[in-house]
Amino acid sequence: MNPKLLLRIASILILIHCILHTFGFSGWKEDPDPARHAVVQLMTGPKLLFMGTYRNMGNYYDGFGYASSIALLLIAVILWLVSGELASKTMLAAKIMLVISFMLLLWGVDELIFFFPFAAAITLTSSLCCLWAFFRFVKRL
Repeated sequence: MNPKLLLRIASILILIHCILHTFGFSGWKEDPDPARHAVVQLMTGPKLLFMGTYRNMGNYYDGFGYASSIALLLIAVILWLVSGELASKTMLAAKIMLVISFMLLLWGVDELIFFFPFAAAITLTSSLCCLWAFFRFVKRL
């Protein structure tokens, strides 16, 4: 496979991950399970002073979730843009591919440890596509 196609596959996988992640976490407050609902009530209850502002843990959970969605979207866009720049054979594209490959690897390991295998599989597959694209691209230089 050529590097452009590999990066586009990685980009689409991360975009899918972004969409599923956003839909998946956006409804966390409506969980019908009684045990989970009790946790949600505690997280969305009292607001405490954090760094000069009053927030509850639910606010932070929402913020981290949306920040992750924004980061995933950013990664997808960067991968797509870099895939379009490979014809110029610039080392910047190679550096970006290598860095994103490594960061997606770390992200995937984080998902394996703290979340669930499906999310990790998407991220780790994207990481492998980026790394494969990097080696194919550098070989052509």
